[in-house]
Amino acid sequence: MSQPAPAPEPRPATPDGARARDLLARKWTYLLSGVAPTALTKDELESALRAQLDALCSALTADRFDAAAVERIGEHVVATGYVGEDGLRRTVDVLGRGLPALPEFRSGHAHRVALGIGALATGFLTANRRAVFEQQERLQLSLLKSVRDAKWHLKESEARFDEVVTSSASGVAIADLDGRLVRTNDAIGDILGRTAEELTGASLFDFVHPYTVGMLREAMRAVVEGRQDRVRQSQRLLRADGDVARISLTASLVGDAGASSHFVVVVEDGTELMLLQNELNRQALHDVLTGLPNRQFFGTHLESAVRRADPVHGLVLLHLDLDAFGLLCDSLGRRAGERLLVHVARRLKSVVAREKAMVARFDGDEFGVLVESTAGTPDIATIVAAVNQELAEPLYVDGRGVAPSASIGVVRGGRDDDPVELLRAADQALRRARTRRRGQWEVFDPVHDLAERSRQELAIGMPGAWERGEITARYRPVVRLADGGAGGVEAVLRWDRPDGPVGHERCVRLAEKTGFVLPLGEWLLGVAGGQVAWWRRNGFTSPLTAALTAHQACDADLVPRVVRALDGCGLAADELVLGFPARVVTTSEAVDNLGVLAEMGVRIAVEDFALGPDDFAAARDVGAHAIRVAARWADLGTGVDAGYAAALTAALRDTGATVSVSGVTTAAQAQWWRRAGAHLATGPFFGADAPAGDFRATPGE
Repeated sequence: MSQPAPAPEPRPATPDGARARDLLARKWTYLLSGVAPTALTKDELESALRAQLDALCSALTADRFDAAAVERIGEHVVATGYVGEDGLRRTVDVLGRGLPALPEFRSGHAHRVALGIGALATGFLTANRRAVFEQQERLQLSLLKSVRDAKWHLKESEARFDEVVTSSASGVAIADLDGRLVRTNDAIGDILGRTAEELTGASLFDFVHPYTVGMLREAMRAVVEGRQDRVRQSQRLLRADGDVARISLTASLVGDAGASSHFVVVVEDGTELMLLQNELNRQALHDVLTGLPNRQFFGTHLESAVRRADPVHGLVLLHLDLDAFGLLCDSLGRRAGERLLVHVARRLKSVVAREKAMVARFDGDEFGVLVESTAGTPDIATIVAAVNQELAEPLYVDGRGVAPSASIGVVRGGRDDDPVELLRAADQALRRARTRRRGQWEVFDPVHDLAERSRQELAIGMPGAWERGEITARYRPVVRLADGGAGGVEAVLRWDRPDGPVGHERCVRLAEKTGFVLPLGEWLLGVAGGQVAWWRRNGFTSPLTAALTAHQACDADLVPRVVRALDGCGLAADELVLGFPARVVTTSEAVDNLGVLAEMGVRIAVEDFALGPDDFAAARDVGAHAIRVAARWADLGTGVDAGYAAALTAALRDTGATVSVSGVTTAAQAQWWRRAGAHLATGPFFGADAPAGDFRATPGE
């Protein structure tokens, strides 16, 4: 392979620019060395690529763009080693991202960078293609010329054949149109483990593997009949010792068109190339850090395992996620995290060392374990216990003993299962395990999964339903317990589905799953605010109440959303009551939001108040204007010690906030809370959620 040509003198770079180029060249070297075998050391390769990067920067910042010069840079890169398509892909990726970040390209050279990448790729591909076919084409042209001249100078032709072919490292043979070998060189004899005398007179097809001999016969017949120019195939030849030689075979006719009587066959041993390809394939299917199979390899292996699974015992799939891995990396550093991943990989392999099993690393800190069960395979609980026991042995990093726990999702499978569905089921079980305490495991439950998928389907379909007008605003009466008059109106949602309506509480839970609750909540506030403003012009004087979810309460854009909604509908800030869930009201994000909103004049309510000491403390800390007792406490007056109830209601009155009760369903509940000192209430007892046209906006209507 030719040495890289000297790069043109680069334009001088600033110190910052030089450092940026050094970093870019180092990254380029790292990515290219992973896919391109080269005789250069890492430092030599980095130096060569740094020179080409300087040359590329000079070409791209020159007054006149010279595409040919950039193409030559691409050729020089190919000359550094066996750079293939992956090398081009990584070169284009690293330069496409890195060049615009260099100081000299930050002021508007995007067009030049794009042109440069294209020209570089052109030169890259041109040189790569030339490097692949140059030697073979040169040899074939020489042989064809020798055979052509043999028509007139047989002896001279034979001498030239001996001179060229005998010294060639490639196997060369002359065969007649039926495939019978006329002459061969020593190289093809070495490939097949036979002497030239043994090969001469034998049929080429006798040495081709039975699985592919038909393909070679058909291709050579097509050349004889003029349907194609030459034969180029990867083939397997049978050696004398019984092994199979993987080779690249090229066969072309010798002589003028219509008068050819022989093939010249060139055979190149592909063993080294195959080993290289196998290594590249291994790297593509294995995790570099741990050496374990990656997710792609694991999925392919799972497909085979399902097909051969024992009909009685089946297989077991575990999906593991390390608990607090991000915390460890943040505190001890990324290198400590990498050591921990290697440690976990070894431990997991030791757990299933006696089983027919595969351990793989998925993304980040996730691992997969597949066990093909037999009669002697331990049950799931035993396997999981063994995993936890192995992981409990600490790994010492910088003198600190680290013992990770793992959340685990488990699924059983068999021959009738879809491998993709098994992976999904294991992931679903893992997510359920993570919702519990750390270090827990969960077996996949089809019944729960069906219900969860139904909920997920509803959640995912909400944006489309909203666009189609299926989700509308409804209005829930807020009633004064003292006289039964209108104390306000609460804006709620309703989703009218063909299989039955979905109420506000479920709509909110579904929207919370996907984050759609943020734009949906802003829309509801704007629509309801406009309606209340219209009612206000017609004598309705009570405020609008809107309950926020935990996601909304902590939303960094909550204040702008409220401002936009109020400005759009013309409702004053002090005419709005926003409810913050009690469980998040003291978090920093929620505190920031409610503080700003309170300064604007918006009234703050603590939602889902659970009558616990923490809730009372939170209400006092945030200075809430109102407390909304959770619906599950609406029936507090039934079956509860009178002294306990009196203490709770006294504590409610002592907060100085307006007390509202949610979920009142009976007159007895309403009377009890009125005597307890509550001011407002909502619930089915006071009327169903209604559209704007049916809502009684004014007391006495």
